[in-house]
Amino acid sequence: MGLMSMTGFGRGEASRDGIKVHVELSTVNRRQFDARLNLPRWLFSMESNIHELLHASVSRGQVNGVVRVNSGETQKTRHVRVNSDAARTTMRQLRRLARELKLPDDLGARALLDIPDLVEVQDDTRDATKVWPMVERALRAALRQLSAMRKTEGQALEADLRKRVGRLEGIHTRIMKRSPRVMRNHEQALTQRIKKTGLESIVSDPMLTKEIVQCVERAIITEELVRLESHFAHAYELMNSRAPCGRALDFLCQEMFREINTVGSKSADAQISRHVITFKSELESVREQVQNVE
Repeated sequence: MGLMSMTGFGRGEASRDGIKVHVELSTVNRRQFDARLNLPRWLFSMESNIHELLHASVSRGQVNGVVRVNSGETQKTRHVRVNSDAARTTMRQLRRLARELKLPDDLGARALLDIPDLVEVQDDTRDATKVWPMVERALRAALRQLSAMRKTEGQALEADLRKRVGRLEGIHTRIMKRSPRVMRNHEQALTQRIKKTGLESIVSDPMLTKEIVQCVERAIITEELVRLESHFAHAYELMNSRAPCGRALDFLCQEMFREINTVGSKSADAQISRHVITFKSELESVREQVQNVE
């Protein structure tokens, strides 16, 4: 599947019996999944269904969604129901009261409109259960378009990340080649310091020898370099996997920063220090790109 970007846009439509549903989706970077929906109030009962569909397609990032429902043929979607029994009863009572109060009987058809709940307009476009199949179709169409865009951007991200990880490997190789020379230089420098202090006569002392060995070992960066090499392999494994890996890649970048920091502090070598600075700069670019990966 390759990497998926967290940014994208999708649009979908569905229509039937004069009812048209329009859905727009956009996604932006976010550490966790979050859906922000703009729905007609009468569709609020379906919000959890929409949320579930979105989360099934988007595992990380903020999804902004807009759902619009329009009816172009109101005569097919609206049904008027008149409570005739209530109208007759109300009019009889009003006329009887008018006679008792000796008022003119000027009640007409227009008076029926003032009777509460006498006329009820039923609109199919406001029936969430009936409209939901169209909302679902439009939503799935928008998700397909969104996923296609996120996949295309993800391919570009993956190509860039692979190139940058390759650069990190190149810097790592240069540090590896320099490492043995640094060890020799460190050992020679330590020996010269001992001679300058006039302690060369007791170099054979077991305790001093042990201290010298420990001092030299503290400058060994082999373990950090091996772990960095392992991190590179893990990064490629994550990029080759079918599962979302943005969070894992972000954590891996943190581990690489930790290892390269240790290399810089232990080596005490100007040339390696320059390589470490370059490595950190490139790794920061990698981490910035990883923030866009699902």
